[in-house]
Amino acid sequence: MTEPSRAADVLARRLFEAGCRHAFGMPGGEVLTLVDALTKAGITFHLAKHENCAGFMGEGVHHADGAPVILVATLGPGALNGINVVANAHQDRVPMLVLTGCVDAAEEQSYTHQVLDHRAVFTPITKATFRLDAEAADLIADKAVAIATEPRNGPVHIDVPISVADAPAKDSGIRRAPACACAPSGEALAQARSWLAAAERPAAVIGLDALQENAGPALRSFLEKHQIPFVTSYKAKGILPEDHPLCLGGAGLSPLADKHILPLVREADLVLSIGYDPIEMRPGWRNVWDVETQNVIDIAPEANTHYMHQAGLNFLTAITPTLEALSEATAPRETWANCRPAAVKSALAEAFPRDEDWGPAGVIAECRAMLPPETLATADSGAHRILLSQMWECSEPRGLIQSSGLCTMGCAVPMAIGRKLAQPERPVVSFSGDAGFLMVAGELATAAELRVAPIFVVFADASLALIELKQRQRQLANGGVDFAEHDFAAIGRAFGGNGVTVTGRSELRTALKDAMKSDKFTVISAVIERGGYDGRI
Repeated sequence: MTEPSRAADVLARRLFEAGCRHAFGMPGGEVLTLVDALTKAGITFHLAKHENCAGFMGEGVHHADGAPVILVATLGPGALNGINVVANAHQDRVPMLVLTGCVDAAEEQSYTHQVLDHRAVFTPITKATFRLDAEAADLIADKAVAIATEPRNGPVHIDVPISVADAPAKDSGIRRAPACACAPSGEALAQARSWLAAAERPAAVIGLDALQENAGPALRSFLEKHQIPFVTSYKAKGILPEDHPLCLGGAGLSPLADKHILPLVREADLVLSIGYDPIEMRPGWRNVWDVETQNVIDIAPEANTHYMHQAGLNFLTAITPTLEALSEATAPRETWANCRPAAVKSALAEAFPRDEDWGPAGVIAECRAMLPPETLATADSGAHRILLSQMWECSEPRGLIQSSGLCTMGCAVPMAIGRKLAQPERPVVSFSGDAGFLMVAGELATAAELRVAPIFVVFADASLALIELKQRQRQLANGGVDFAEHDFAAIGRAFGGNGVTVTGRSELRTALKDAMKSDKFTVISAVIERGGYDGRI
């Protein structure tokens, strides 16, 4: 006999249908039915040590399987612990279902312990927020999935009252049909084709929207046909292999890299902004091209309300059909007769050399040289991320994942745990500054419990290196940026993994070889001198 469905079951089955197989969080009494429903639907619930890290573990899984993240938190402090990762999902365009428990509406009229308005808290940092209702559970579930996964992706919050989770509910099978991809037409398309046909110095800036639309094959065909050099945002790294002759690498956060890239963009007579979401970029990328003197075509899923740049033509269309329409009947021509893109590519290689004996650049270069090409990497926020994003060459989309919109610290370790859980056959390495690692060190226990074996590399200089560098640049007195040295390798061993401290490339090489052979996670503490990022980022 089939058990009657609860509202929580209707929600859980819709999430399973969306491809979700993992949920992360910390349960409380208010979400026990929800966790039970997820489990019965075929979604494994994983216990994290903090809700913020739970969300980042889910994001690591998302980058492997493409399904929305499921973050489960109980009411009050549990829900509030997840605020950072939800805001991160909103700015980093990550589809996420935030499921929080709450007391029933009648109960909260006379009971105030841990009670607060979750929906008021989550409204500014989500695409939508709902309160689950048994009679409309199927509609709310489908709306939540659709909103989270439509461009641009983002988090959706569902508050689940205790009695509603257990209440009988039916699934009427209503599912919103996905929108059809469209292409430009008419006078705007004709104008764009004429610009493309006449361009002698075209350049493309490619962003996260292109990645989310899986536009890599269309991009390769279009860029190669028309010989258009391109840069990507950090999130879009690897959408085409970065050893491609037209690729100039990632851009947007490194002043040193932008010193070479921005002049080329300003020289272009046609700029193609393809799925470029400027939420990743620093202020130096504001209005880097001039629509009065340059032809600019913007292809994006949403209208430009950011005003980071402007365009002569704005297409709110899907990338693949738009590129196909642009290219149709447009003959290729020789571009950049002055060979400037090749010169910029060479200058970037010289600016970020791989042969330093030690320091942060030596650590990154040794890891990239020793770890297999198929290694998946995660990066925490800080000076090391800026350097890593220039030096870590990606051959596939999402080969390096990080927090680029919100730039939140503490994301790399849990994202690596989630990535390794979803893709255990692939090597996974995370790169953290020592301060960011300390924020989330307790999740090493989760790695041990899940029996996953990522490699956690820690840049140990006992300082908030990026902030300390900015402090010195402003000629301010040192303050609030330095802290004590800690034995990170010992922390790794204490939580049941391997731990080793290295002070040179040969030691790091040995540690990486041992880590790749181990069935336990490894913490590698790479001790570097303070000031090692000076002149490098």
